Amino acid sequence: MITVNNVTLSFGKRTLFKDVDLKFTPGNCYGMIGANGSGKSTFLKILSGEIEPQKGNVFFEPGCRLAFLEQNQFKYDANKVIDTVIMGHNRLFELAQKRDELYSKTEFTEEEGNMIAEVEAEYAELNGYESESEASSLLSGLGVDDSLQTKYMRDLEAGEKVKVLLAQALFGNPDVLLLDEPTNNLDIKSITWLENFLSRFDNTVIVVSHDRHFLNQVCTHITDIDFAEIKTYVGNYDFWYQASTLSMKQRKDQNKRNEDKVKELEEFVRRFSANASKARQATSRKKLIDKITIDEIPHTSRRFPFIEFKPDRECGDIILEVEGLTKIIDDVKVLDNFNLTVNKGDKIAFVGTNDIAKTTLFQILEDISQSDSGEYKWGQTITAAFFPKENSKYFQSNYNLVDWLRQYSKDKDETFVRGFLGRMLFSGEESLKSSSVLSGGEKVRCLLSKMMCSGANVLIMDEPTNHLDLESINALNDAVEKYSEVVLFTSQDHQFIQTIANRIVEITPKGVIDRMMSYDEYINDENISQLRIEYNS
Repeated sequence: MITVNNVTLSFGKRTLFKDVDLKFTPGNCYGMIGANGSGKSTFLKILSGEIEPQKGNVFFEPGCRLAFLEQNQFKYDANKVIDTVIMGHNRLFELAQKRDELYSKTEFTEEEGNMIAEVEAEYAELNGYESESEASSLLSGLGVDDSLQTKYMRDLEAGEKVKVLLAQALFGNPDVLLLDEPTNNLDIKSITWLENFLSRFDNTVIVVSHDRHFLNQVCTHITDIDFAEIKTYVGNYDFWYQASTLSMKQRKDQNKRNEDKVKELEEFVRRFSANASKARQATSRKKLIDKITIDEIPHTSRRFPFIEFKPDRECGDIILEVEGLTKIIDDVKVLDNFNLTVNKGDKIAFVGTNDIAKTTLFQILEDISQSDSGEYKWGQTITAAFFPKENSKYFQSNYNLVDWLRQYSKDKDETFVRGFLGRMLFSGEESLKSSSVLSGGEKVRCLLSKMMCSGANVLIMDEPTNHLDLESINALNDAVEKYSEVVLFTSQDHQFIQTIANRIVEITPKGVIDRMMSYDEYINDENISQLRIEYNS
C-alpha cells in the first residue's frame, strides 16, 4: 500500500496540488488523468522519490519494491537488451553480477565459498534462474524480436528502446508499478499485450495515459488532478467521464436555479419593501435570500477546444483512385504496387505495424514525396486537408499565430482568423505568440485550426492525437465522427479508430488487407488474423 499524507507542491506562485491525502492499494490499477501541465508526471516523480514535495510525505509498506518506466532512452546504451530488462530489479541484477564475479575465480577462499552459498540462496529466492526467460518473454510480448535481445541498446531504434524500457519496468513482479504514457510508440498488438498483462497484475499500478481505450481496459480507479486537488474515483475512464460530467452539470444547474430564485425574491423585495401591506412578506423574502446558497464552482484546469470541420461542398462520385504506387526508401520497398479506390462516405483507418508505409502514402497524396512508379488521381470535386505526423516545417517562421493562420485562410480578415484560433484555445495574447516557440500540443491545435478553415471535403490525418490531452482528443474524436465527408487516417488510439472508421486498410509486406468493417470486428476476425500472419511472415 502507498499512503500519501498532506502532500503539497508549488512552482513559484502556481500550486499544482495542495494537502493531498490518498491511498493506493494492491490489486488496483489507478489511471491518473488531468490537463496538460496539471502535474501528472510530477506526482509520479514524487511517488518514485525523484522529487520531494514542499509539504507532506509518501509512505510505502516495508520491503515494498517500486518500478517505474524510465524516460531516458539513452541511459542504457552501453548495456545489452536482455541485461537492461533485468536491471529493472536492482537487487537481482546485483546478485547476478556478484555470481559472475565469484564464478570467474579459479579458486575460492572459505569466505568466498560461504558468500557463493548466500548469493545462490538469495538469487534462487528472487527467481534469478528464470530471469532471462522472463525478460525474453516480456520482450517478445511487446514485439521485440529475438534477434534484438542479445544486441546492445545503442543498436536499437527509438521505438524498440521504448519497448525494452517498458519490459524493464514490468520485470520481476514489482509491488508498485509507475507508468508514464506506456502506450506511446507502441503498436496496437503491443498495447493489447500490455492491457492483458496489467489486467492480470496483482499488485499496485499507477499509470498516466491519454489512451482512453487503454484506461478503460486496465483501470479499476481514476485519480484526477484538477482544481489543485487530487481525488480518486472508483471505475474506469468512461465511468469517471460520465459521472464527473453529470456532477458538474447538476452543480451548474442547481446554481442557476438558485440564482434565478434569488433574482425573483430580490425583485419582490425591491417592489414591495416600501408597501406597508406587503412589508412583512418582503421581510420574509429577505430572510429566504440569506438562506439560499450559491456554490462557488472552482476554476478547472481543463480546457475544451471546439473542433468542427465543415466542407464547402459535398464530394462527387469520384474521390480518389490509386494505381500501382511503388516507393523504395533506403533500398527497402515501402510501397509495392499499392492500389486503392476511395468511395463516398469512406472513413478509412490505415492500420498495421508499418508506420513508414502509411506515412509515405500520405506524403505522396500530399505531393510532399514522389512515388517511383504508379499514379493517383483525385476527383474534380475534391479538396483535401492534411495533418502530417512530422510538422516542424510548418513552424519555422516567426509569425504570430494570427499571421501564421492567415496564410492558410481563404478569408484574411483578422476577426475571422482569430475565431478559428479562439476555438482552439488561442485567445487574447495567446493568439499573438510566435509560431516558432509552440509546444507539441499547441502545434497540433494550430494545424487543426488550419484544417478547420480549409473547407476541405477530404481529411487526411497521420496520428492526429499525438501530443493532445484527453479533452482535446475527445473533442477531435467527436468532430471527425460527425464529419460528413471522407476521412483517411492513421492512429494508435484504439477508441479513435473504433468510433470513426467504417473501413480498415492494412499494408503488409506481402499485400494489402482491405475490409469494410469496424476496427473491433477487424481485429477479432479469426480469418483476418490468420491472413495477417501469412502476409506479415
